[in-house]
Amino acid sequence: MKAIVFDTFGGTEVLHEVDTEIPQPGPGQVRVRVRAVGVNPVDGKIRSGTMEAVFPTPLPAVPGGEIAGIVDALGQGVDRLKVGDEVLGWSDTGAYAQYALAGADHLALKPAGLAWTHAVALPVAGDGADRALDLLDVKAGETVLIHGASGALGTIAVQLAVARGARVLGTAGPANQEYMTSLGATALVYGDNLVERVRALAPNGVDAVLDAAGKGALEDSITLRGGTDRIVTTADFRARELGIVFSEGPQRRSAARLAELARQATEGALVTTVGATHPLSDAAKAQQASDAGHSRGKLVLTVD
Repeated sequence: MKAIVFDTFGGTEVLHEVDTEIPQPGPGQVRVRVRAVGVNPVDGKIRSGTMEAVFPTPLPAVPGGEIAGIVDALGQGVDRLKVGDEVLGWSDTGAYAQYALAGADHLALKPAGLAWTHAVALPVAGDGADRALDLLDVKAGETVLIHGASGALGTIAVQLAVARGARVLGTAGPANQEYMTSLGATALVYGDNLVERVRALAPNGVDAVLDAAGKGALEDSITLRGGTDRIVTTADFRARELGIVFSEGPQRRSAARLAELARQATEGALVTTVGATHPLSDAAKAQQASDAGHSRGKLVLTVD
C-alpha cells in the first residue's frame, strides 16, 4: 500500500511516500480502506519533534490518527462492525495511508448522506471541542470567548457552545468574519486592542475563554478574565508556565458521541467546513497549510 512516512524529525520536506505492507487487524481491531484523512496541527508538531518530550514517536512513522473509510477486514472478537461498513473515527496506526487499523469501539458508522471529507472533519475536532467546553463548564446565558474560532476545532466549538445556550465571541482573520457570524458567533478580528474591543462587546466581562489558536492570545485572555480561572487552551504549550489549563489527556474516542455529531452534520444541524483537500501524495503541502495556522475549517487528504 501507499503511505506517507517520515524517517527523521524536521520540516514538511521529511515527508515522503513509500510502498509498505498492508497491516493486519489484531483482536478488537478492524482494517479500514481509507478514503479521507484529517490533517491536524498536532501532526506537524509530532513531525517536527516538538512533542517528543510528551509524545515520543518511534521512527520511521506514518502521521495522523483521524480517518473515514470502508471496513475491509475484521480482527478476532469484532461483532459490532462488518466488512463493507462505512465508518469514521480514530485510527490505531498512522492515518496517512491507503489502509489503517482502528479499534472497533473507536469508529462510528458514517451516515449515507455525509461526504467522506466532511465525515473526517468530526472525530478530533468534536472530541476536542467537547472536552474543552466541559473543562470550562460552559452554561446557558454565559459569554464565551473563542480564539481561533474559524479553524477545524473552533468551527465545532462555536456551534456546540451556542447549542449550550452561550453567547460566543469568536476571533478570526478578516476573511472569516462573515463565516463566524454564520456559525452563530459575534465575530472579532484577532490582533491589536483585542481586550478593549472584547470589553466593548461584553461590558459585563467574559465568563470563559477557549484558545484554539495558540498564537499568543493567553495574556489577553488573562486580562479579560482577571486571572487564569476558566481559561483553557488546546494549542498553546506555554499554558503551564502561565498557570492555564491545557486540554490534554487520552481522547474519549466515544463512538456514540461521534455518531450523534455525524447525524447532526448530515441533517444540517452542525456545520462541517472543509477548507481544502489534497491527494495523499501532497501530504507535505497539506501540513504546510496546517503549520501556517490560517485555514478555515478542516484540511483533508483524500485517498483513492
